Amino acid sequence: MIAAHADWSTDPRKRWMTVARLGAGGWRAEAPRPVGDPHVMLADLLADGAPVALGLDVPLGIPRDYAALAGIAEFPTFLRGLVDRPGFFAVSAALGTVGLGCPFYPARGARGMTRASHAEALGLDSPAALSRWCDRATAERPAGAPVFWTLGANQSGKAAIAAWRDWLAPALVSGVPIRLWPFEGALHGLLAPGVAVLAEVYPAEALRHCGLRMGGSKRSQLDRAALAEPLLAVMVARRVAPDRALVAAVRDGFGRDARGEDRFDSLIGLLGLIGVLDGLRPDFVPDDPAIRSVEGWVLGQSALPRTSEAVALPRAG
Repeated sequence: MIAAHADWSTDPRKRWMTVARLGAGGWRAEAPRPVGDPHVMLADLLADGAPVALGLDVPLGIPRDYAALAGIAEFPTFLRGLVDRPGFFAVSAALGTVGLGCPFYPARGARGMTRASHAEALGLDSPAALSRWCDRATAERPAGAPVFWTLGANQSGKAAIAAWRDWLAPALVSGVPIRLWPFEGALHGLLAPGVAVLAEVYPAEALRHCGLRMGGSKRSQLDRAALAEPLLAVMVARRVAPDRALVAAVRDGFGRDARGEDRFDSLIGLLGLIGVLDGLRPDFVPDDPAIRSVEGWVLGQSALPRTSEAVALPRAG
């Protein structure tokens, strides 16, 4: 089996991936490398015919209320259909052009711009309806950004555009053997020779699952290097043997350039993914129809939103 995690960005220079291969004694992990052309990257991972589990720091899913208004029943089907809808990915500069067929906003900052006005332009009842359940605050972490929001450091809309438009939608339509977790089933049930199972993984969530805490900022090489020994210890505990280049990268804090944090995140995401593959974290998905059909979930996350009244009793897998 091959496990990999790609830390995504709108800037291709900041897309990095860490790969591990499963053998008799555990996993053998390699140093982070640039993703490059994502179509080539996926073809390379599939080249050996082994099952591939690929974590992505990219939203895989859309908010339930938006899906209901737009008549979307399944996220994978919706994603395939985007190849014929280039206008869907246009980022509106003003609320007047925001709509169900053009939901991304805003192209730039403007006075009076709010998420409440964005929600209203989409026909949603409240700003909270912009967020999927997995994006909402839990007892363990603050809220993430809504899928269609594209401004500021805490946003994921631009990464969604880059991944959906330029890679995932075309790959699905062209018949690349991709399965999307959790929409098409449980992680282990989807894994098969020659198939890549894609799952949404948040490095910040995975860091907590590894029992690690970032002192300072992950943007700092010194702060990343300070975490080196605890991080290497986690790898030993998870049967992940790093190659020499990866050990050197960990101890060096993944370099001093601006892409060091992306290399760091790609390894943390990989460890979170392996934790679920090896059963250290549950393959958990709340037993809620909207999550399993359109919203998706974050792999390894077991904490429910603080406001979870609409979510039924959860179950794993």
